[in-house]
Amino acid sequence: PQVCWLTPEQTAGKQKPFMYTQGQAVLNRSFFPCFDTPSVKCTYSATVQVPEGFTAVMSATSWEKQDDNTFVFKMAHPIPSYLIALAVGDIVSADVGPRSRVWAEPCLIEAAKKEYDGVIEEFLAVGERLFGPYVWGRYDILFMPPSFPFGGMENPCLTFVTPCLLAGDRSLADVIIHEISHSWFGNLVTNATWGEFWLNEGFTMYAQRRISTEVYGSAYTCLEAATGRALLRQHMDNTGEDHPLNKLRVVIEPGLCSVNPEDTYNETPYEKGYCFVSYLAHLVGDQSKFDAFLQAYVNRFKFQSITADDALGFFLEYFPELKEKGVDTIPGFEFDRWLNTPGWPPYLPDLSPGEQLMKPADELAELWAADSLNMEAIEAVDITAWRTYQLVYFLDQVLQRSPLPEGNVERLSRTYPKISQAQNAELRLRWCQIVLKNNLEAEYSKVKDFLHSQGKQKYTLPLYRAMWGGSESARALAMETFSATAPQLHVNVRNYVKKILGLEVTE
Repeated sequence: PQVCWLTPEQTAGKQKPFMYTQGQAVLNRSFFPCFDTPSVKCTYSATVQVPEGFTAVMSATSWEKQDDNTFVFKMAHPIPSYLIALAVGDIVSADVGPRSRVWAEPCLIEAAKKEYDGVIEEFLAVGERLFGPYVWGRYDILFMPPSFPFGGMENPCLTFVTPCLLAGDRSLADVIIHEISHSWFGNLVTNATWGEFWLNEGFTMYAQRRISTEVYGSAYTCLEAATGRALLRQHMDNTGEDHPLNKLRVVIEPGLCSVNPEDTYNETPYEKGYCFVSYLAHLVGDQSKFDAFLQAYVNRFKFQSITADDALGFFLEYFPELKEKGVDTIPGFEFDRWLNTPGWPPYLPDLSPGEQLMKPADELAELWAADSLNMEAIEAVDITAWRTYQLVYFLDQVLQRSPLPEGNVERLSRTYPKISQAQNAELRLRWCQIVLKNNLEAEYSKVKDFLHSQGKQKYTLPLYRAMWGGSESARALAMETFSATAPQLHVNVRNYVKKILGLEVTE
C-alpha cells in the first residue's frame, strides 16, 4: 500500500509512468523491513537502479548518479522510518535558491521555477533565525503528479508537494512554510507515537504562523489562522466534539479494533495542537522569551523522539517560575485536560489583528446574501488587492450564508471572474462548494474540471460529500465524475469516496 505505481494517464505529462512512496504513518513496512514506529530513528543508504529516461530521487542528504542509471543515496542524520521516501519518474530539476531546487515533470518545471524562484530561501532564513540552524543541507521540492493525495509530505531534504500549489501567481507559495517548519518540528524533534501526533503538527502550525507573521505581518497570519479555526469547527461538528479522536492524546492500542494511526490525521492535532502551543506562549507572556524556548526545545530534543510528557516537562523546567505557580493545573486549563479530554480547545489565541481583513470580507459577503443586491455598495469594495486567505475567508462566509437568494451566485460569478475562474486550488475548492450548495447547474463543469485536474484528499472528499448531500443532478454528477476519475485517485482516497457514495470498498 505504500508504493504507488502511476500509469502515464495519472501523471501531468501523460507520457511515462511514475512511482512514489508515502510512508506516513505506518506504511513503510510494506516498502522495506523496518521498525515502523516514529520512536525509532536511523540513518539509511539506498542504491536504486531505474530504466533509461527515468530519474530517482530520495529524502537523502547526498546522492550521486552512477553508470547504467543507478542512483546512490545517503541520509547522514537519524530519521524515523516514515520519512524515508523514493520517487521515480520523468523528472527534471531547476535551481531556485542557494540550497534549493524544484523537481517536476518536464511539462511543469517552468511553472515550478517561476512560482518558487527566490521564495524558499527567505522562508528558510526566517525559520533559522527563529528556531536554530537548518540541519538538513538542501531543501528541495518535488512537484508530484496530480493524483498525489496530500498537500505536502515533509520528507527531509525533499518535500513532496501537490501540483495544486502552482497557481501561476505565487498566491499559494506560502503553503510551503508549513512543510519547511517540519524541518525543526516533526523531522528533527519527532512524536514518539502517532497517538501524540500533535507534537509534530501543533508545533509545526505554531512555527508556520511565526514565520508567516515575520514575513507577511500579523493581520494576514491571523486571517489564515481563522481559516484553520473554521476547519477545526467544521471537523468537530462533523465528528461530534466528544469523539475520542478529538483529544490531543489518542489511545492507540494493539489489536484489530484499535484506532488506525492513519485516522489521527485530522484537524485536531493541527489546530487544537496549535491552540495548546499558543496557550503555552500565552503563559510565558513574552514572544521573544517563547521563541528562545522553542530554540532550546529543538536543541534539547533534536534527532530524538519524544512524548508530550517530555515536551511539557521541559517547558516547566525551562520556566521554573511558571512551574512554581502550578500553571499545569490551572482549573479548566490543566495540561492533563488539554491532552486527555476531547472537544473544543479551552484556550483560543487572539486573532483580532485579522479583523481589519475579515471585516470587509464579512461585510461584502453580507451584501451578496441580501434579497436585493446593492450593486453600488458591492462595486465600491475593491477586492483586487486581496490575497488568497482574505478571498478564502470571503468565500467561506458566502458558503455559510448559502443558498443565496435566486440569481445572486450567477451575478457573483460574473462580477468576480478572478474568483469564479481562478486557478488557485483553495479558491477553486470554495467556488465549487458554493456552486453545489446553491445548485448552480450552469457551473457544474467547474466541479468536474477541478476533480479531473487533481486528486488531493483535502479537496476531493468535501466536494463528493457536497454532491452526495445535494440534489439528484448533483448526485448524478458525483457518480459520473467518480467513474471517470477513479483510476487516477490514490487507493485510500478512492476508498474514502466509495464510502461517501455508498459503494462497495475493496481492500
